[in-house]
Amino acid sequence: MELNIYNIKGEETGRKISLNDSIYGLEPNDHAIYLDVKQYLANQRQGTHKSKVRNEISGSTRKLGKQKGGGGARRGDINSPLLRGGARVFGPTPRDYNFKLNKKVKQLARKSALSYKAKDEGIMVVDSINFETPKTKDFLSLANNLKVADKKLLIVLSEPNKNVYLSARNLKNAEVITVSELNTYKILKAKSLLITESSVALIDQIFNA
Repeated sequence: MELNIYNIKGEETGRKISLNDSIYGLEPNDHAIYLDVKQYLANQRQGTHKSKVRNEISGSTRKLGKQKGGGGARRGDINSPLLRGGARVFGPTPRDYNFKLNKKVKQLARKSALSYKAKDEGIMVVDSINFETPKTKDFLSLANNLKVADKKLLIVLSEPNKNVYLSARNLKNAEVITVSELNTYKILKAKSLLITESSVALIDQIFNA
């Protein structure tokens, strides 16, 4: 697959770049995508949820009534889950939601996500993206020039660029990442991917390692 290379003014440079078919032309694996996205979202969870169980409630342990003959459940003390203000039965406790996923499965998922984006014509290649100073106005001008201002945008750079990152920080529909931060969830979440020319070579190098 060949794509035109644009500059930040939205003009064609007259050059084209070939996308690696082993990455962008791969037959997508939906189950690998599901597992990778599931792991990413699980890792975002803090897992700090907690409710008090019976032995953590402050209150008397005096038995409130007879064991039998009351016509209701055996309540025991005032900390009983059956009473208002009592403990919770099988409540949530702090836990780690992370789970292991093989490196090859994660690699396949990322390739599959990029393949879907390529089929949907959601990838644009820009020769380079750089601003002299951090300005949201300059970033909006770039998005308008490339006709992607109304889309959820993911910018993929080969190395961190503070000016580009700060220029896009205030925009809810734009995110700037480096190739090393590229993951399945962010690829699929974005409507359009803007990849710099140097990033394409770096993706080939990392994904075919």
